[in-house]
Amino acid sequence: MNRLVAITRRAVCLPEPVPGTRTEHWEPDPVPPPERAAELLGRKGLLAKEPATRMALCAVHRAFGLPERAPRRSAEEMDPRTAVIVSSNLGNVATVAGLGTALRDGGVRAVSPLDAPNASSNVIASTVAIWFRFGGPNLTVCSGHSSGLDAVGLGRLLLLSGRAGRVVVVGVEPRDEVTDALLTRATGAPGVPVAACVVLEAAGHAEDGGAFLHDVMVESTAHDSGLFADSTTHGRVTVDTGSGGRGYGAEGVLQVAVAAAVVAADSTVRSITAVCGAPEEGFRSTRITAGRG
Repeated sequence: MNRLVAITRRAVCLPEPVPGTRTEHWEPDPVPPPERAAELLGRKGLLAKEPATRMALCAVHRAFGLPERAPRRSAEEMDPRTAVIVSSNLGNVATVAGLGTALRDGGVRAVSPLDAPNASSNVIASTVAIWFRFGGPNLTVCSGHSSGLDAVGLGRLLLLSGRAGRVVVVGVEPRDEVTDALLTRATGAPGVPVAACVVLEAAGHAEDGGAFLHDVMVESTAHDSGLFADSTTHGRVTVDTGSGGRGYGAEGVLQVAVAAAVVAADSTVRSITAVCGAPEEGFRSTRITAGRG
């Protein structure tokens, strides 16, 4: 069996890139901030949607190259062969915290019915599936710093096992007071808002000059997280993803999206290794190559 998987589409949405970001051979996709997502997605259906959900929708919208304010495809049948996997550790944490506070202070009557769907841990993945009519397997991964590559690895397994013909993988993390408090306490620094999307398909769907995903490996020893390119002219170099390594649950998907853009655009880069994780949680790694190298 061909173990390679093609990365056929990608998008990177960074509302607040880390200052000093060097975007060589890739550029963030133009998206509005979450509160103005209607400028890209249209107004219908966004009422009460959380920032992380809006960012994820924008990332998928850009990955598929849809026009601004494209009409919703709500009348179309669901595509049972397209799966959705979302990686997000903190996507709806602000809503959950807000609901807890409202219940404590005012009881059940203080909770808005519009907030109830957002309390689901799978709200982002299910919203993406409903919005774009993807009817295949649908799940959320929230396994800490390695979550993004865990999600990419699960997407790869869905393809190789025949459970899906196409997998839309999204990594998204919002930034607000709640996430800042949690991440600063845990890691010493706040996160950055980011949404990234990669679309995985069988290797035969790749176009010339595209990118391929190799196995996602569990690393048993500590590593430096990041993107590391093997260049024919510069040797091993670090690729800047714009997050400063602070993308948390979105970091692994962001790495794969940026790596796919770089290997497709720079003929001197033979492969890029992506590593994400943390010493207390473990590390994951994968390799992205141009062609079938």
